Amino acid sequence: MTSNPYPLGLRLHGRRVVVVGGGAVATRRVPALLDAGADVLLVAPELTPALRARADAGRLHWVPRRFVPEDLDGAWLVQVAVDDPIAAASVSAVAAERRIFCVRADDRTAATAWTPAVTRHGPVTVAVLGGGDPRRAMTVRDAIRDLLAVRLAPDGIAGRPDASTGTTGGRQAGRVALVGAGPGDPELITVKGWRLLTEADVVVADRLVPGLLLDELRPDVELVDASKIPYGPSRAQEEINQILVDRALAGAFVVRLKGGDPYVFGRGGEELLACAAAGVPVTVVPGVTSSIAAPAAAGIPVTHRGVAHEFTVVSGHLAPDAPASLVRWDALAGLHGTLVILMGLKNLAAITGTLIAHGRSPQTPAAVVQEATTGTQRVLRSTLGEVAADLRAADLRPPAVVVVGDVVGALDG
Repeated sequence: MTSNPYPLGLRLHGRRVVVVGGGAVATRRVPALLDAGADVLLVAPELTPALRARADAGRLHWVPRRFVPEDLDGAWLVQVAVDDPIAAASVSAVAAERRIFCVRADDRTAATAWTPAVTRHGPVTVAVLGGGDPRRAMTVRDAIRDLLAVRLAPDGIAGRPDASTGTTGGRQAGRVALVGAGPGDPELITVKGWRLLTEADVVVADRLVPGLLLDELRPDVELVDASKIPYGPSRAQEEINQILVDRALAGAFVVRLKGGDPYVFGRGGEELLACAAAGVPVTVVPGVTSSIAAPAAAGIPVTHRGVAHEFTVVSGHLAPDAPASLVRWDALAGLHGTLVILMGLKNLAAITGTLIAHGRSPQTPAAVVQEATTGTQRVLRSTLGEVAADLRAADLRPPAVVVVGDVVGALDG
């Protein structure tokens, strides 16, 4: 007779958790550990771009080599996220000797702990174990999430099939959905976006996608890390387009999961055109864009009666004097409303200098919001003339949104 597992909520804040492996499985599991406040040690010769970004930001400790027994010194939990059964068995053997619970992605029967199917609803976390059957656990988890969502749905109905996707209650293969995941908080994905994510066979995810959403994917979902880390590793857009087309033509339902909104500097239009050229049906699910959400999270309305009657969203990934830039910075300098700059940290000094040179007052209020709506959000308030220097002194990093205009102080006091 097989014993039932004993359910337990681990309080991992400040406690060492070792993750062995730096691939897709680790990419899915690490965000939940970080959300729990764990001190994560990641042991792997190489990392996915998404994990590398977390390591570079100091969110976890990365040891770029293979596992050695000493890696478990001081550990409370170990997650083995490799597909090599011999390597996985060697890690779990060391964990057993030291009486450390061990989760194994390659063999649940050889593990001493299982990761449940999880759904989060505000402060409520529901974890489901399916007796060793991940699909059963996911099915029960999804039903519970639908029941919880009913309380918040405006029409009292959760998870209804949507005519625009061509569904009739069951999954339809051979299609692509471009889904906006929102600005960072996993609860800010739309209900429709989350529902399609739970139906996906393949998920192609950017770096800015909330990591906890990936933790809720079915175990058999193929996760493609298409991270575009600023000034670091990236996949060519053409390769991403081809992945979407190839997987869909092979019969899969593919969700292209993007931070913010697919059509706000997300290159969603290029992906839709590539799919349309190949005859692949596409559904577009808008997302909460950081151009509005980041200022709001910092207490800044992009418009405010008597202060700003318009706002402009602009990309700052190219310097104002770059030949390829399409932005009329001279014209923007003459506007009275709010200017929201995305992807502009690298060129912020040149951008602010150009705006000032064309007439915008250096005393204009400005703010920078880093990692908006997440637990690591940081807000810097300054002026147009000083914000670039203040940014460097505060060591703010992407992803961050810059807001320029009198709305920065509209709600103060």
